[in-house]
Amino acid sequence: MDFLRPAGWEEALAAKAEHPTAVPIAGGTDVMVEINSDRRRPEYLMDLNRVGDLLEWEVGEDSVRLGASVPYTRIMENLRAELPGLALASHTVASPQIRNRGGVGGNLGTASPAGDAHPVLLAAGAEVEVESVRGKRLIPIDAFYTGVKRNALEPDELIRAVRVKKADGPQQFSKVGTRNAMVIAVCAFGLALHPGSRTVRTGIGSAAPTPIRATAAEEFLNAALDEGGFWDNGKIITPAVAKQFAVLCSAACDPIDDVRGTAGYRRHAVGVLARRTLTWTWESYRGARHTTEGAA
Repeated sequence: MDFLRPAGWEEALAAKAEHPTAVPIAGGTDVMVEINSDRRRPEYLMDLNRVGDLLEWEVGEDSVRLGASVPYTRIMENLRAELPGLALASHTVASPQIRNRGGVGGNLGTASPAGDAHPVLLAAGAEVEVESVRGKRLIPIDAFYTGVKRNALEPDELIRAVRVKKADGPQQFSKVGTRNAMVIAVCAFGLALHPGSRTVRTGIGSAAPTPIRATAAEEFLNAALDEGGFWDNGKIITPAVAKQFAVLCSAACDPIDDVRGTAGYRRHAVGVLARRTLTWTWESYRGARHTTEGAA
């Protein structure tokens, strides 16, 4: 195994173009596990830790540009207001040591359906900024996951950043595991309310070959909220609406049986998470709305 250590971004792109099979490593929290257990033996390993701009983020007027290697700890500490869903998911990632090393770029590169960042990135409608010596492109998060641990990157491309719109409404993330920490999700669910467009987006992890959205559930809930005037009247969502939303989220799943849980349990658990996160996010929306009206 040859070790590549580019000193900057342009050098990294040149190295990736020359060695397309090179596996990038920054935090190493996924890659090194596979190498140490002898499940993976790449010809080239590319250390990106000297590429400083991968550790930077920029908060714009409408969105956040998050460097691929920004550790989860930094997201929790600095971007809780702008990216609340991602901050919540970051809290659930393994241990403090892993959160100090791992970043969203690694989750995206590995593209495991169990990655904690995926559901909230789907719910937020993120874009993945990738680049090669041929140029730069933005990949919508909905098009990024192409199969089990496969993504839309070309062989010569590297992930540079993730672009996420600043939250304009409440966001939530929840997952089921065998314990509270140091555990791979049995299933996970992310939900984001977008009052500006009066839409809801979801994200489901570890319950299908790839991270997915429950689009039928979103369409149902968007219609129910609109027809009932919920965005304007701020009423509590009826149990019937919440139940049907949960049923449709469960139906969106295509899980497997494995050592962490059965397919049937995953479908059931996703439904429970969907109903709970909907309740939490809507209560947050109602509370914020009433606060705004009271101030007015």
